[in-house]
Amino acid sequence: MMKMAILSRDGSLYSCRRLREVAEQRGHFIQIIDPLSCYMNINPASPAVHYRGEPLGHFDAVIPRIGTAITFYGTAVLRQFEMCGSYSLNESVAISRARDKLRSLQLLAREGIDMPVTGFASSPDDTSDLIAMVGGAPLVVKLVEGTQGIGVVLAETRQAAESVIDAFRGLNAHILVQEFIKEAQGRDIRCLVIGNEVVAAIEREAKEGDFRSNLHRGGKAHPVAITDQEREIAVKAAATLGLDVAGVDILRAARGPLVMEVNASPGLEGIETTSGLNIAGMMIDWIEKHAVAGHHPKTAG
Repeated sequence: MMKMAILSRDGSLYSCRRLREVAEQRGHFIQIIDPLSCYMNINPASPAVHYRGEPLGHFDAVIPRIGTAITFYGTAVLRQFEMCGSYSLNESVAISRARDKLRSLQLLAREGIDMPVTGFASSPDDTSDLIAMVGGAPLVVKLVEGTQGIGVVLAETRQAAESVIDAFRGLNAHILVQEFIKEAQGRDIRCLVIGNEVVAAIEREAKEGDFRSNLHRGGKAHPVAITDQEREIAVKAAATLGLDVAGVDILRAARGPLVMEVNASPGLEGIETTSGLNIAGMMIDWIEKHAVAGHHPKTAG
């Protein structure tokens, strides 16, 4: 039996419920802990995490389900658990890497992982050069802080692209400008990676008239067979960011598979429902295999 914690603001979410259910079925003790209610004693002799007025005892393993809005504090709490000797299903440093869109794309590019041609800017002085740099319109403009398809706009003409970029610039926002992969036809493939294998893959299709395939935006999903090349690129993308569990989103372009994004806290509902696979069980399997009581094989940093 292991003592596990799920770090999440909302234990009623599908992913948390499933992980808890499976862990309890296997005879583990599992507690859902709201990271924002944790506070920490950063003491070299005895680091500790306190929760709702009490010091938390030792946990053999921690499953981070940290929402994007609380990445900064959530990863700090996770780092503290790591310092106390808990095994983390995804390490704090890897989650921080994946949450920083620019940093993660730079790391993927450095490893030679193919992706849509991407420009990054804060307040570009020359909007037309930025547009030309990624191959002109149509193109996709994304707010770097956006999530679940929010702050993602398809600009079909150069004029539209310029006005969208200028509007975002007025928000003092960092923006990504990305080539539009028309042949993907509003579809992408979500590969769920655990360790060094893709354990499930689904194809997500945008609702009529939209190009964003996020299920939160009303997209549909069905199981899909992926190629060896797609499998390889998904595993390599997760490993590049140091994630043991990741949702890797791939676009099928004419020139081959392109990695669009790597998600450090992939939701389980869409992929379990669509694939019929017990992904939560596979995540608990991974912990059982790799978490040795009181020992973390990697270093926190």
